[in-house]
Amino acid sequence: MQRFLKPAAAFLTELGGIFTTFLSVLYWTVRPPFRVGLFMNSLRFVGAGSLFIILLTGTFTGAVFAMQTIYAFSIIGAKSMVGGTVALALSRELAPVLTALMVTGRVGSAMATEIGTMRVTEQIDALETMAVHPVQYLMVPRIWASTIMVPVLSVLFTLVGMAGCYLVSVSWMGVDRGQFMEKTASFMEVSDLVNGLVKAVVFGTTLATIACHKGFHAEGGARGVGQATTQAVVLSSVSVFVLDYIMTTIMF
Repeated sequence: MQRFLKPAAAFLTELGGIFTTFLSVLYWTVRPPFRVGLFMNSLRFVGAGSLFIILLTGTFTGAVFAMQTIYAFSIIGAKSMVGGTVALALSRELAPVLTALMVTGRVGSAMATEIGTMRVTEQIDALETMAVHPVQYLMVPRIWASTIMVPVLSVLFTLVGMAGCYLVSVSWMGVDRGQFMEKTASFMEVSDLVNGLVKAVVFGTTLATIACHKGFHAEGGARGVGQATTQAVVLSSVSVFVLDYIMTTIMF
């Protein structure tokens, strides 16, 4: 029995620690001083720094999904529906999920590594000695920057994904341009974009909170920092899929 209770207790303890970290971030967000410079740097790191990988991933995701959809729809003579189908899949699911995973791999790992290194080298202790609260200085700018930029990147992912879908469908696979645009416009609704943006906001907040939490509590030198980074990426990725299922069920 203990073999099953210990992992469950460890999971609940970890979940409680992450939630406590987020509550601390909320508290210190509204407390001065407001470090605008750090926030702007975090926005640039999360957003502009991830732009290339998001554009590249989005373009090929839309192109590949278009090829597979055309192949399936051609069996029943419905190739014209490829535009609307890909638009729905990108806006509601693929864009927010894949954007979050890309940001987790690039930004989340960097956050965990940087904060973890500061922890094991006692730089965080030095901040506390100088009366600078580490949550306000290290976590607040990073978490809110991720919360803002992941939805923006998700929108860009959708746009370039549709561009890749258009090139494959119309320019290569011979789908009629007018039908492609008409089906895309008729299938898509504002609620589809809103659902995707809500997911992206939750994913961005979650992955940054987990990364900052794991890095902040790293211990054991360089090896501990590596373990914290690995755990942050894995836990953030799994959380994205779990939250995606929960939110899709609620929004369906």
